Amino acid sequence: MATPIGNLGDFSPRAAQALAEADLVLCEDTRTTARLLSENSIFARTEALHEHNERQRVPALIERLQNGTRIALVSDAGMPLLSDPGYRLVRAAIEADIPLTVIPGPNAALTALVLSGLPPHPFMFVGFPPPRSAARKEAFAKLHAAERAGLAATLIWHEAPHRLAETLADMAEIFGPTRPCAVARELTKRFEEVRRAPVADLAAFYAETPPRGEITVLLGPAEAEETSADDLDTTLRSLLETHSVKDAAALAATAAGLPRRTVYARALELAAERKAQNQP
Repeated sequence: MATPIGNLGDFSPRAAQALAEADLVLCEDTRTTARLLSENSIFARTEALHEHNERQRVPALIERLQNGTRIALVSDAGMPLLSDPGYRLVRAAIEADIPLTVIPGPNAALTALVLSGLPPHPFMFVGFPPPRSAARKEAFAKLHAAERAGLAATLIWHEAPHRLAETLADMAEIFGPTRPCAVARELTKRFEEVRRAPVADLAAFYAETPPRGEITVLLGPAEAEETSADDLDTTLRSLLETHSVKDAAALAATAAGLPRRTVYARALELAAERKAQNQP
């Protein structure tokens, strides 16, 4: 079931009743859930279910469900499974033919989407980007390649505040600096904020103004266009400033949806030109 992403007033009466009637409440952090239960005068038994123990705990939990135990699953905030634990347990319950239901409620990705001013549908929730820049750029390049193949959707990620500026800079490099973007911070809380601007402008802003709190990043859909030789050269020149020829070619080929051998050959030419220009 969904739990508040900030404002405790968003907790539904149906969710409160379900927790009160549960024999066991599974949660990411029992201390976080304890505050929610106390606020609603609910006295329920809690146990931790998180990314580090979910796989090991699932068989015993399924056995308890089969024996009639009423189990509620919550995450620290928002909907379980969406960048939070619970998927393995839900899959196991379905395979065991155990009845399930969902009690809907607050969700940061959808709340941010409505506030962003970007096209609301279709949208694609991607979760958290990889924490390291190289892996992050590769993930972005794959999405950009999908856009070249026809994907046209608002893309949504969650991100940690200390990585936000670098992530936005990587987005600007792979998707282009002028793509419309929005950063939603501290949704439903006292200091809720949404900034809307081209992605490169937001990268520059947050590089100078480190953010705090829970963050959702949204990138508007790409405009329909064909990859030209000039586009490819611009991408390769940018990547060659910080990557090897091989890595730059791989990223550019994925982003453009072109054969790696072709892009690698062009990357070699541009690298040779760059080397010649830098020689005295």
